[in-house]
Amino acid sequence: MKLRFVPDEVGSGEAEEEKPFWQQRRWQVSAAFLSLVVCAGIVAAIVNGRGSTSDATVSGPTIGGLGPDGARPQGCRTDDSDQQIPAAAPPDVTWRPLNGARTPFSASAGPRKTTGPMLWCFAHTPMGAVMAAHVIPRHMSGPDWRTVTRQQLVPGFGRDYFEAMRESLPETGQVRTTNRLAGFLVLSYSPTTANVRVLVRQATATYVSADYTVDWDGVDWKLRPLSIGDLHTRVTPVVSLVGFVLWPEG
Repeated sequence: MKLRFVPDEVGSGEAEEEKPFWQQRRWQVSAAFLSLVVCAGIVAAIVNGRGSTSDATVSGPTIGGLGPDGARPQGCRTDDSDQQIPAAAPPDVTWRPLNGARTPFSASAGPRKTTGPMLWCFAHTPMGAVMAAHVIPRHMSGPDWRTVTRQQLVPGFGRDYFEAMRESLPETGQVRTTNRLAGFLVLSYSPTTANVRVLVRQATATYVSADYTVDWDGVDWKLRPLSIGDLHTRVTPVVSLVGFVLWPEG
């Protein structure tokens, strides 16, 4: 199995505690170890031994399900008519701090609801998928990552592996990063799944990107981890911004 590591230059010279968890060396070591264990077939036994990881075991705040009429939960109504791949950021985008980083929010594309630590109710549109790909991963650097993982990540072995790797990291409080979300590119879209490339501007004024996949589960977009537990593809340098939709500075 090919192990994937984030290149050193992606860290942009930041101190270890300033990096998002997926760029920290401890995470990389855990990911490498877990990949080796997967090859040996041991992780499945560990997961089975610790009990079911199905959503039925979730306690605490939960995202509502579809109503009797097949509509989304009460209070979650979005205009899903615009199914075009976005060529510009929503005009109503605002920026809020989320676990140490500035994160985009949109009244039209989402997230429109807050339930406990979860930010959800994204529009069932390409732009809604973009917002989900930006907002959901940011929770994984915060204290409520377990709740968000169980309800806003697609169930399966990928989620189980992510959870096992994330559990191996010590809780160090809020993680701040000097990197900035700079733009996005919708690589593909259908009503059931979307692939979004997220552009990040580093403190060194260089750019990197990574690809995220979100799936529509009938109620909302959920982030789908890779089979080896990573939330996104390998982070790669970006030489040209052509094709990207850039976020307004705000």
